[in-house]
Amino acid sequence: MSHIKLNNEKALVVFSGGQDSTTCLFWAQKHYQEVEAVFFHYGQRHHIEYESAKKIASMNNIKLHELHLDTFKELGGNSLLDHNESISEESDSGLPNTFVPGRNLIFLTYAAALSWKIKAKHLVTGVCQTDFSGYPDCRQDTIEALEKAIQLGIDCPFEIHTPLMYLTKAETVKLAQSTGGLSAQAYSHTCYEGAVPPCGKCPSCLLRSKGFKEAGIEDPLVLRTQVF
Repeated sequence: MSHIKLNNEKALVVFSGGQDSTTCLFWAQKHYQEVEAVFFHYGQRHHIEYESAKKIASMNNIKLHELHLDTFKELGGNSLLDHNESISEESDSGLPNTFVPGRNLIFLTYAAALSWKIKAKHLVTGVCQTDFSGYPDCRQDTIEALEKAIQLGIDCPFEIHTPLMYLTKAETVKLAQSTGGLSAQAYSHTCYEGAVPPCGKCPSCLLRSKGFKEAGIEDPLVLRTQVF
C-alpha cells in the first residue's frame, strides 16, 4: 500500500451545484472536519451550473477546485452537451438522451487523483440508484467496483460515499433540511433548460418539484427572486 497518509477527517465532494450534490456537501460537513469540493467543466449545456457551484461554495467557505474535461464535449451525442439536441427521456440506448456515458466513472477517477494530492480519504458523490433516469454509472454495484479499482490503481484506501443512493427525492429534501443545507438549495440548479426561475416542465424540474411536494417543504429555489 502507498506510503501517502490520507486524512480520515477530510472529504472531497464531487460538486455540480445541483440539488443532490448540494445536499451531499452539507452531509459531508456533518461527517468530516475538513470538506473541499471539485467542479468539472465538461462542456455541459449551461454555464449556470458553475455559477451555482461557486455561489454555494463561497457562501459556506468551501474550497472549490475546478477541473476541465473537454473530451466529453468532443464525444457529444447527448442533450447535456449539445444545445441543439432536445431533452428526451428515450433514446436508441433505452436511456434518456441526457445520459453522458462514463461521466461518473471519469469524475470519480479524477476526484480520487485530486484527493491523493490533498490527502482526503473520503470521496462523496450524489449518485442515486432510485433516481428516475436509471443511469448505469449511478448504481451501487458500479460504485463498489469503481472504489475497488481506484484503491488498487492509486494504491490508497479511498472510500466513496453515496449518501443518496437509495433515497427518494422527498427523502433527499428532508436530508438537506436535517443537515442545514435547505437554504442553500435556493442557489442550486436543476433545470435542464438552464432557466432561472426553473422551467418547471423538464424531467429534472418535475422530479425536483415532486420531491419537495412529497416532503411537504417549500422549494427555496422557486421562491428566489434574484439570479445571484
